[in-house]
Amino acid sequence: MRLLDGALLLDELGIDHLKDAAVFGALSDKAIAYLLKNGRVHVLHKGDTVVKTGDPSGSFFIVLKGSIAYYQASNKHREHIYDFHFGEAIGFVSMIALTPWPGTAIAASDSYVLEVTTDLFYALHCEQPLDFGVLLINLSRELARRILTLIEVVAELKKRGR
Repeated sequence: MRLLDGALLLDELGIDHLKDAAVFGALSDKAIAYLLKNGRVHVLHKGDTVVKTGDPSGSFFIVLKGSIAYYQASNKHREHIYDFHFGEAIGFVSMIALTPWPGTAIAASDSYVLEVTTDLFYALHCEQPLDFGVLLINLSRELARRILTLIEVVAELKKRGR
């Protein structure tokens, strides 16, 4: 895993492409550029570990290219839970909850991820409050959709008697 200059990646991918990312939806060009230039862009090769179970959660990651597989620790083994793709955020819940990572995230393909630390998240709040509000709505919407999916899964498991 190595770091890439966010400004260079912004030029490579283009602002219009990044605006198609769910987490960046309705953010200003200025806010997207701010996050890329001030965040840490990690270049991952398939199989690289982003975070491990128990790691501190002082940041979250946005998939800019590729995919990240998330595995939940369960009874001394890992269970694949979800693959995060372009425009999705991973780790926001742990960062907000101030809890260590409950699982492990591994690059499922060659990928770029933007790491947004708590410091950067707060700086965006101070410097661009309207865009911060939009980002928070986008992240909340993504979480709400996952909660609704989990409700369906729990209902199906109960129906099966598990």
